Amino acid sequence: MLLVLGRRVSLSFVKRVIPQDPVLLSKPILQNFRTIKFRVIHSSTVFAIATRQNTDTMPERRPFVRLPTDVYPVNYGLCLKPDLIDFTFEGKLEAIVEVNLATNQIVMNCADIDIITASFVPEGGEGEEINATGFNYQNEDEKVTLSFPSALQKGSGTLKIDFVGELNDKMKGFYRSKYATPAGEIRYAAVTQFEATDARRAFPCWDEPAIKATFDISLIVPKDRVALSNMNVIDRKPHPEDDSLLEVKFATTPIMSTYLVAFVIGEYDFVEGQSSDGVTVRVYTPTGKAEQGKFALEVAVKTLPFYNDYFNVPYPLPKIDLIAIADFAAGAMENWGLVTYRETALLIDPKNSCSSSRQWVALVVGHELAHQWFGNLVTMEWWTHLWLNEGFASWIEYLCVDHCFPDYDIWTQFVSADYTRALDLDALDNSHPIEVNVGHPSEVDEIFDAISYSKGASVIRMLHNYIGDEDFRKGMHSYLLKFQHKNAATEDLWECLEQASGKPIALVMSSWTKQMGFPIIVVDQEQQGDDRILKISQKKFCASGPHNGEDCPNWMVPISICTGEDPGCTKLKVLLDSPETTITINNVSPDQWVKINPGTVGFYRIQYSSAMLESLLPGIRNLTLLPVDRLGLQNDLFSLSRAGMISTVEVLKLMEAFVNEPNYTVWSDLSCNLGVLSSLLSHTDFHEEIQEFIRDLFTPIGLKLGWECKQGEGHLDALLRGLVLGKLGKAGHKPTLEEARRRFKDHVEGKQILSADLRSPVYLTVLKHGDSATLDTMLKLHKQADMQEEKNRIERVLGAISAPDLIQKVLTFALSEDVRPQDTVSVIGGVAGSSKHGRKAAWKFVKDNWEELHNRYQGGFLISRLIKLSVDGFAIDKMAAEVKSFFESHHAPAAERTVQQCCENILLNAAWLKRDADDIHQYLLKRKAPPV
Repeated sequence: MLLVLGRRVSLSFVKRVIPQDPVLLSKPILQNFRTIKFRVIHSSTVFAIATRQNTDTMPERRPFVRLPTDVYPVNYGLCLKPDLIDFTFEGKLEAIVEVNLATNQIVMNCADIDIITASFVPEGGEGEEINATGFNYQNEDEKVTLSFPSALQKGSGTLKIDFVGELNDKMKGFYRSKYATPAGEIRYAAVTQFEATDARRAFPCWDEPAIKATFDISLIVPKDRVALSNMNVIDRKPHPEDDSLLEVKFATTPIMSTYLVAFVIGEYDFVEGQSSDGVTVRVYTPTGKAEQGKFALEVAVKTLPFYNDYFNVPYPLPKIDLIAIADFAAGAMENWGLVTYRETALLIDPKNSCSSSRQWVALVVGHELAHQWFGNLVTMEWWTHLWLNEGFASWIEYLCVDHCFPDYDIWTQFVSADYTRALDLDALDNSHPIEVNVGHPSEVDEIFDAISYSKGASVIRMLHNYIGDEDFRKGMHSYLLKFQHKNAATEDLWECLEQASGKPIALVMSSWTKQMGFPIIVVDQEQQGDDRILKISQKKFCASGPHNGEDCPNWMVPISICTGEDPGCTKLKVLLDSPETTITINNVSPDQWVKINPGTVGFYRIQYSSAMLESLLPGIRNLTLLPVDRLGLQNDLFSLSRAGMISTVEVLKLMEAFVNEPNYTVWSDLSCNLGVLSSLLSHTDFHEEIQEFIRDLFTPIGLKLGWECKQGEGHLDALLRGLVLGKLGKAGHKPTLEEARRRFKDHVEGKQILSADLRSPVYLTVLKHGDSATLDTMLKLHKQADMQEEKNRIERVLGAISAPDLIQKVLTFALSEDVRPQDTVSVIGGVAGSSKHGRKAAWKFVKDNWEELHNRYQGGFLISRLIKLSVDGFAIDKMAAEVKSFFESHHAPAAERTVQQCCENILLNAAWLKRDADDIHQYLLKRKAPPV
């Protein structure tokens, strides 16, 4: 599942939605976010200290027992008949089951479903049909116990259940999704989202990933609607009782987990292609928008053969459908053979889609199609191993996009979007290990976060680098062959990779997956003749500063080293398996710099001695350091300043060295960190000074790029222009503001339509410095927009408006019928991230409307995103206490850890402000002062 996790991306062109496959969202104090791998997305604390060594389980664990194994399913024969007017459905289940142990009851998962009748027929017709005499619903545990008057004997039989349920509006289970026909009539589709534990809302089942079975699905639907499921249609006939209905029967699925079952009934057009290995690929779009499915089709048709070749295992189904769903909580979901997406994660309009949207669609398609092997063919044994599913797909989506679109420089973007975001979250005392023991369904939602996705992807990238591509592929192939159509745990993959590479994979990786956090690598050097001696040590890095406790954990750290002689080439690799070590690098002249972690692949922060750092800085100005290493160096220092290990002034000085920087991703990461700083300093009376710093830093690159696309420019130039103009406009750069207003006026009047890549920065700029007329115009554009991408683009920047009464108007709009339920979160988040006043107003709005918001997102990952975006930017100690107190009386079980992380971030922000505000102020004043 991809969440819309809002990877760390600058607000000028934000996009991503995380956890559902779950793709994810956010950076401490960062309001700049983007909606996904669900591909949904963006210390010294009062109550976190006690949990420093106690975070390997979810907070306040609920009692939980997995289903008994005395009866298990072999095949589900399932027929469903949804009513798209009354929002109910009828279902008939005939499941072939195996009774392992004689019993007079069957325990299954069941939620929000009413069972009408249930019976059991032993195989072979020797016994009579046994009717169940009681249905005992355990609502808290989402289970039902069917009781029978006599024991069901060991052997096979058929369990028959008739039931009814509701097509809910919660974007989970079997639910309704609202859309408008081309003529403007409001209608509803019936669609599914089962991961993690919501198949039980569509039919009674054994809803655990390890209880696999085959499925024979039939749907009874209006004859003018499209009906889709995991497999191809094998029969379509009129319903005997109603000639306006059709009965559509699908082929038997392979053996699979319940969370991957899917069905969709609605009105769609499609485009179709075939992959080079003969798989039929269709992309389903809203009626009249088939053209917008072509880009995703092109990506999917290239991607299937890529994975086929990479895994050396063929795609096992005859077809794959990719479909855009109007109301959808995650970014996308990898249902086997029928992958569901948010519209913005699948549809591309050649004229009206921006470059970041294309990139997002390519990544999400790559993510979900990887799951067809890794997750669907081989499935995690339990949710503890969810990270393997999501971390792996979040890594390989980049490999796939790099193959399809080499000009995207996507691996550098990975470092800014996933790697640094995971480091930020994992430095908190309220982080959690990659592998988390989960039980109760409410605990599962909590782990669809940046640790499972982004840290998971980052440690797999580190592992791939440590093993090498050839052995990695060999190990992956043997893993998929050995466990196909079965379930596996993390250790099973380590074993296959160990056999392929001959390296101690399990030993190395368990230090990264079973304990939370990561090390800071402290480095010093001395020259001895022609050799450079490095002293390297590790300790746990915490957002509040280095861990100085006695029981400091250690990691098995793969360390690579390069020198100024050849920055792109690794000179030495070592495995640091102790707290400290000394390394000798031969033939390094005294004038050469030495760098740890070339390519920024190892999952750790680095603290260099002053002399080493000093020697690396010219490589930023003259660009001899690789872009990814320029980015990594700046990001490490920014993180050290937040942790109080160096002064923030040192980072500001470093940032000024980026004046010649040409690389989009380096600027994007700088922009993110300046956004964090700007948000922090909005709590002071010198916020304007940091805006001036931002204007000074971004003006040269802004002048160089200009407003018009030049011949020979590509994807990254378009992203950079949008980023820089948005940053300058938001910071009040007068020429940018004037030009944005001129272009906006021409756009609104229809004289000169803005190119898609300039819309976000222009909208953001005119709103930030706009009045009620600007807001009204923007809301009118929103109403007129036919494309969800354009609606989202506007929704994400509305919060930039400054006047308090207009901020209130935007917040009210967030909950209106004009905003899709999953997008309300980004409107509120945009308000919270825009200004000090916006932050207070958004938090008050969330508290005042808590009941409606909580009811709307009922425990899914969107509630966690909402909380994080609303409160993460506060920087006053008492706000942490207020947030903690509010959620003690307004329980949000799926967001308990998020609340703890937010409170910790608020306290960290407050400490940072107290510690560094005066020095920052003095520095900003001094750089303006005329030279003496």
